[in-house]
Amino acid sequence: MTSDQEHVLDLDAYLARIGWSGERRPTVAVLRSVHRAHALGIPFENLDPVLGTVPSLAPADLEAKLVRGGRGGYCYEQNTLLTAALRALGFEVTLLCARVVLGARPGDVRPRTHMLMRVGVPGETTPYLADVGFGARGSLLEPIALVTGAELRDAPRHHRLVHPPHDGPLELWELQAEADGGVWEAQYAFTVEPFEAPDFEVVNWHIATNPRSPFARLLYVQRTTEDAHLALSGRTLVVTSDDGGREERELADVAEVERVLADAFAIRLPEGARLPE
Repeated sequence: MTSDQEHVLDLDAYLARIGWSGERRPTVAVLRSVHRAHALGIPFENLDPVLGTVPSLAPADLEAKLVRGGRGGYCYEQNTLLTAALRALGFEVTLLCARVVLGARPGDVRPRTHMLMRVGVPGETTPYLADVGFGARGSLLEPIALVTGAELRDAPRHHRLVHPPHDGPLELWELQAEADGGVWEAQYAFTVEPFEAPDFEVVNWHIATNPRSPFARLLYVQRTTEDAHLALSGRTLVVTSDDGGREERELADVAEVERVLADAFAIRLPEGARLPE
């Protein structure tokens, strides 16, 4: 039997899951297209913590759930899976950890809990920031060059990297997304200090089990399509079209939530599972 450490990602199955076909070479063009296909192909969701289970980050379990099981996941699952795929394609990947600042009040200091990646492309001097696991409308659809002053029009979105004031010894980076009205909105901040898989095992456990963690208490599901962004928070469903149109409605009950999960997000609960009322 293959251990988790020895598990080799079924790249054919993964690429079929995200609907990507092309020449399997570690180039910037391939990085961009695979990243975008993953972002559009696999939804963000935290069903497991809401149902009382800590999501497994073991490669074989991630493949079974996100690739073969038709499920989604949150950042540790999504970006661990993409890391395996990018390494299989010949890219160099370093795991990073960010502090989410989106929605923080002035003076708030949140822990670093968000997983993202620094990706090196063979033969290129410029590294890239990759991240398919940030459950927000301001998330990256394509990787952005990890250089000072970088700006990316990952249509229909618009991102940039800036250096906010920082007292630490390492340079601080902040990913910003252009919000409605042309205002730049900070998403998260990070340094390029490398993190390892065991670091995220600890953070994953905390996020999934701490009663103060929003991911342990409330359902969050996000899906980006070719022309809209769908977000479900608890029973509130928001659909934002690329042209700025916005529709919001409250779902009536758990049964309607499960129908929306299946119909709008292509997600079905594990057999026998039931969302809390």
